[in-house]
Amino acid sequence: MKLTRRNTIKLLGAGLGSALVGAHWPGLAQGTLAFPEPKLLPLRRLESGLVEASLAARESNLSIGGKPVTLLTYGGMPGPTLRLREGETVRLQFTNHLTQVTNLHLHGLHVSPEVDDPLAQIQPGQSRMYEFTVPKGSAGTYWYHPHIHGRVAEQLYAGLLGLIVVEGPVDAIPELREAEEHVLVLKDFAFSGSRIAPFTPMDWMNGKEGDLLTVNAVIRPTLRAQRGTLRLRILNASNARYYRLALENHPLYLIATDGGFVEKPVELRELLLAPGERAEVLIRLTQAGSFRLQALPYDRGAMMMHGGGMGMMNHQGMGGMSHGGEQSTLAMQGMMMGMGPSRLETLLTIVAPPNPKPLPLPTSLATVERLDLTKVAATRRFELGERMMQAEFFINGRMFDPGRVDVRARRGTLEVWELINKTDMDHPFHLHTYPFQVLSINGRPQPYRAWKDTVNLKKNDVVRIAIPFRDFIGTTVYHCHIVEHEDRGMMGVLQVEAE
Repeated sequence: MKLTRRNTIKLLGAGLGSALVGAHWPGLAQGTLAFPEPKLLPLRRLESGLVEASLAARESNLSIGGKPVTLLTYGGMPGPTLRLREGETVRLQFTNHLTQVTNLHLHGLHVSPEVDDPLAQIQPGQSRMYEFTVPKGSAGTYWYHPHIHGRVAEQLYAGLLGLIVVEGPVDAIPELREAEEHVLVLKDFAFSGSRIAPFTPMDWMNGKEGDLLTVNAVIRPTLRAQRGTLRLRILNASNARYYRLALENHPLYLIATDGGFVEKPVELRELLLAPGERAEVLIRLTQAGSFRLQALPYDRGAMMMHGGGMGMMNHQGMGGMSHGGEQSTLAMQGMMMGMGPSRLETLLTIVAPPNPKPLPLPTSLATVERLDLTKVAATRRFELGERMMQAEFFINGRMFDPGRVDVRARRGTLEVWELINKTDMDHPFHLHTYPFQVLSINGRPQPYRAWKDTVNLKKNDVVRIAIPFRDFIGTTVYHCHIVEHEDRGMMGVLQVEAE
């Protein structure tokens, strides 16, 4: 679907706009708020290459959409961006000012599991030092959020998240250095009064979605570009919402995925980001005007509630809306609740400068290693399963047990994992510490090489990934990044041992 103003009007006319949301949130429909850039986390850089910083989790009173709200944050929504450089050694002091236990996950960074410990527990009032070295070649966009099992969904949904940006030599090439850079943290909310709406049984089955979509905690901001080329670092920080992104009358040029740069820009008409995924894109503004960044409808196969009980939506996009009758009615009811196929949403309006002069695209970015698949030490199979009505989720028939090691691997080896989705809904598979490359999806090779830490699996998908276990030993995890599913069992323990 090519996104144009005419198609946008058609979809809005079909009842897929945001009128219900706008009726309850002042200023939502006007789109007059300026685009806000998240604040930077203050750093103390020493001559030795050491960087010191502090971060704290606490309850915060903020305003979203003109209404006062109470969230859990790292000092703002989103939390302050931690901007680092390749090769730096970082000492990050984290303090828990919440009334509940939490911890901190450095999502996507290739650092030791002893530092980025997903099983650590930091009690109220306690602190922990996170000390690590930013790997060479890791320039890219990462993020931080809690990872305390059983409470990830509630803490993340309530606002505990922030970006990590790593700069490297590639950022200095003229086509990137001279581009106008912005960070986009995509996050949805559902409120009851001024607080996050309580989790329902349906939330634990599907993953919690809200009808209030924000970019850097602002509803439909307007970004007034000063240059003809924009570089956008985009994070899907939602618990369960998928973002199928397109910009009116403009392609997106993908330059980086979860684990950093691709080899050269990849032209896309749309970009799908599953929960936890990041992407960096270039936008070349070739004419003056206003252009909307849209989240197109996407059906992830979620269970929906309707008057007669529950039903499962399929993966046919808007198909449930097109046949009229009872099916259409039930689909609409499901969408009104934020479940089933999502509706078209405007996330952001970009206003181009007069007579924009975009930069040429980079001809090359980084070299992405070609892994030697003749040296695979092990091939493993992982089946994702569920008992939906019990809100229980499995990997290879087992729910998460922190006292059980599910996979033992050896440092210095290369493994291939075959991921199979046996459920009726999408699941984004996330692996801590060790970046991987996607080899194929349903037997189809990927069109370009890229380092990833999260890959989406649709119903019945078979995805093969290659993982080099480098540098670190220790215990970490892999899981679904619909974090309600992680909390409800779809997670396993990986232990990497010395050679």
